[in-house]
Amino acid sequence: MATRKKRNYFAPQRHPDHPRPITRRQLISQGFMTGAATVAGGGVFSLFANPRAAMAALSPDLQAIIDNPALCPLIKSNVFNPVPFICFDLAGGANMAGSNVLVGRQGGQMDFLTTAGYSKLGLPGDVVPGVPEAAPTATSNGDNTDTSLGLAFHADSAFLRGMQGSMSPATALNVNGAVIPARSENDTGNNPHNPLYGIAQAGADGELLTLIGSRASDSGGNSMAPTMMLNPELRPTKVDRPTDVNGLVDTGQLVGILGQDDAVAVMESIYRLSDAKMGVVDPKLATISADDVLRDLVRCGYLKSADVADRFGDQTEFDVTADQNIVGPGGIFSTAEFNGDGEFRKTASVMKLVMNGYAGAGCITMGGYDYHGGARAEGEVKDFRAGRCMGACLEYAARLNTPLMMYVFSDGSLSSNGVIDNSNEGRGKGEWTSDNQSTAASFFLVYNPGGPAQLRGPSNQIGWFRPDASVETAGSPAANNVNLLVETLVLNYMALRGEENLFEDRFPNHGLGSATLRDSLTVFQNIV
Repeated sequence: MATRKKRNYFAPQRHPDHPRPITRRQLISQGFMTGAATVAGGGVFSLFANPRAAMAALSPDLQAIIDNPALCPLIKSNVFNPVPFICFDLAGGANMAGSNVLVGRQGGQMDFLTTAGYSKLGLPGDVVPGVPEAAPTATSNGDNTDTSLGLAFHADSAFLRGMQGSMSPATALNVNGAVIPARSENDTGNNPHNPLYGIAQAGADGELLTLIGSRASDSGGNSMAPTMMLNPELRPTKVDRPTDVNGLVDTGQLVGILGQDDAVAVMESIYRLSDAKMGVVDPKLATISADDVLRDLVRCGYLKSADVADRFGDQTEFDVTADQNIVGPGGIFSTAEFNGDGEFRKTASVMKLVMNGYAGAGCITMGGYDYHGGARAEGEVKDFRAGRCMGACLEYAARLNTPLMMYVFSDGSLSSNGVIDNSNEGRGKGEWTSDNQSTAASFFLVYNPGGPAQLRGPSNQIGWFRPDASVETAGSPAANNVNLLVETLVLNYMALRGEENLFEDRFPNHGLGSATLRDSLTVFQNIV
């Protein structure tokens, strides 16, 4: 292998024929200025910014309105999401199959491919699945396979090693998963890969927000959402750092000045005065002249402010850095690595909101996964870091004793020409040399506190690969249609909730065929 100058794999890549990126200061000097913020509050509280320290209680008559969604639809009260959902969007065309998750022929993951097929997936002949390992790991099966997470991985998978670095062996015992071989276009955000809107349509919701994503896009991630699932009312709120989490709820300086009980009382009074004024029929006497719907929304807005102050005034519960399950001596991340890696902070912020029930589903986008054309080491390092983030989500679910469905996808995939990278980080595997959408796949993992999710059928695989390591496009509806890949994923999410029988009602224009075909695409029994 030719000697290469080693670079920082996570640093921006410069192109000699492109101008250097300009800074925010340079943009502002040219008259451009932008910013982003999200406030989950309402009414008077949008004018203030200081947290409260104690819990209050709303008056019983107003609490009764809050508890009835039909009376005040703006308020999310008593929301319970039985299966939180997080997806990882690995932008650029990451390797999923073979070197990470095993994908087999029609007989399932352990129906191995040919040696030439595995070479295309970056695995030389001495480490293909089924060949005895020279030095088996603690969890491997001794034949370059590892089924410690239910879903079979290559024993030296960088995803797997990363996950094992973030989660305990006890957590792994309650994990299972499935892989979906499916083609998608290479190196583009135009694949309708993102399932968040579909997950929301399937029933996921949170106390504060329905959807969050680490990018300020319509999908919350790099890839698009399927057009038929888009709902502008549910556009994901951008969350990619701990300060975004702290800034979600602004209960106002009114709380700091008056105290918690008095602030809630003030908001109740505003609601009652508004309600009384709204009841005036004579437009000359009424403060606001509007139809019944508008009057209800205005009333509801003031009541929502009182509810926000009542439930979320203690903002310490949103502090990611103070969560000892996440960061610190007993946390998933050490303080040094948390402070030193933005991807860890991003992951922690999204999982904090989703798994504590504040958001129904979230998307974590990680860039730089178009790592072909260079040393294998770059792909291994980046895949390992992604695995650390995946494992952190599973471990956090275990510490909170809550279920989790975690989905991993990428826009396209890649292949190897068989040239071996023998560097320490290359690990003696084949270099990634070109885009190859025919080797693509997605996978999901499920954590269940009560024990690993149980299979409905014989396999953890939906569809299959041909012996040469290319997707069999007739293997499943998802295999050659990214929209149907998302529908297949959502169907499996609903099955975990025990609601797969509602799929046709919630997605009347779906493309997954009859109930019999949908049943064959459903991997697990419900865990709720």
